[in-house]
Amino acid sequence: MTRIAVAAFFLLGIVAGAQSQTGDPMLARIRAEGMERSQVEVVFNTLTIDIGPRLTASPAHKRAAEWVRDRLAAYGLEHARLEPWSFGRGWTLEKLTVEMVEPRYLPLIGYADGWSASTSGEIVAAPVFVGDKSAPEQLTAAAPQFKGAIVMTQPILTNFVRTDRPQPSEPDYVPMSAAYATSAGRGRGPAPVGETAQQRNQRVSDAMKAAGAGVILKPSTGEHGTVFVTGRDGGPGAVPSVTLSAEHYNMIARYLQQHVAVKLRVNVQTKFYDADAGNAYNVIAELPGTDPALKDEVVMIGGHLDSWHTGVGATDNADGSTTVMEAMRILKAIDARPRRTIRVALWGGEEQGLLGSKAWVTQHLAGPANVAARDKFDVYYNIDNGTGKIYGWFLQNQEEVRPIFDSWLEPLKSLGTRRNVSEPVGSTDHLSFTDAGVPGFNPIQDYGNYDIRTHHTNMDTDDRLDVNDIRQAAIVMATFAYQSAMADRKLPRPQAQ
Repeated sequence: MTRIAVAAFFLLGIVAGAQSQTGDPMLARIRAEGMERSQVEVVFNTLTIDIGPRLTASPAHKRAAEWVRDRLAAYGLEHARLEPWSFGRGWTLEKLTVEMVEPRYLPLIGYADGWSASTSGEIVAAPVFVGDKSAPEQLTAAAPQFKGAIVMTQPILTNFVRTDRPQPSEPDYVPMSAAYATSAGRGRGPAPVGETAQQRNQRVSDAMKAAGAGVILKPSTGEHGTVFVTGRDGGPGAVPSVTLSAEHYNMIARYLQQHVAVKLRVNVQTKFYDADAGNAYNVIAELPGTDPALKDEVVMIGGHLDSWHTGVGATDNADGSTTVMEAMRILKAIDARPRRTIRVALWGGEEQGLLGSKAWVTQHLAGPANVAARDKFDVYYNIDNGTGKIYGWFLQNQEEVRPIFDSWLEPLKSLGTRRNVSEPVGSTDHLSFTDAGVPGFNPIQDYGNYDIRTHHTNMDTDDRLDVNDIRQAAIVMATFAYQSAMADRKLPRPQAQ
């Protein structure tokens, strides 16, 4: 028998094993429980209204993690726990004033960057604009102006984010055009010629720190008052930093270009937390498997619990966290008896570089010490990168799983699912699993107003989604987890790149 024939025979066996579950009455019970007795609203509202933004290692993130752990335990899941991992300092914003006081009074739309240092009290001064200065000698010559000053470090912004990524489930979708809106295509293409914008920004930041600047102002790439805000811990001596709406930043810069006298008032007060040994947390719980031969194998679902600090992290990623919690609640409520163990994880540190899931995979799944655990690991289903209903799945170029996923998706089309697509998607926690050599997938969701309005912005609020769509997403997630846990064989491993 040829290699192609062997592969085809093996694949047919997998598909047959997968399709044999489509008549399982538990699938109808998953749908009924999710539609008729949903608890998504109380979970979503607790995360977004009661707790609010959940910056990694902040008190709010720990509170959310503890609440999620207790909620999962209350569902009857086993071994609900927090797993700590080393992150660094936590941070909260305690006070922010950012105003124009001359030539007229105007409160400005702006937010302190995550992990910004505090200003030394209130700074009332004319801003220093260096957005038109990029050469090292220019910055060196201007350095005496920076000490204790309000410094505008970027040029007038004209390149606004105005387009969301396309919808891969639409029939006219151009393959790979959505994947390349994320990190799926990272590392592709020629290296940039000369200094990159990131390198220039780092050099300017270093110059501000060396000169003892009072606070840095920079524009957001959003428009209509949408402010994209992230940040990182710059350590001792870092200059406080504030991101303004581009429209307000540009207005001030144009005043200065026209030699109009401008005076701003800025006050940033923040608090760092490092008493907890630098730990952040992942939340883990399980629905144990029941098949003596397969119960040690693991199907895993998850999403990140952390968010940025300016909105409430509704679309990124309270809806995803709610989805996987509800999926587990559904499976427990209907007394599902999966052959394999189904595990749920709510990650911290995704926004800082998939850190929570990487820490978990490093400890439990990757490397020579975890060969046995990796062999027993079936699949990880993540949810992030979008909001609303699940339309299908990015298959991460694993065409061998298409007939399996297509067969599982087909009965869900009455709930609004559409199709699976071959391409990979990046930028979120399933990559930690695929990097370890096990299958990891993320769904196709709605991207309308996601990239331009809510992703890492002050507009990531409850208004940006319909909480009822989480019901559908939870049913799809529960269905795929259950089908995987009941199949005769684990899903095929991704091919080495």
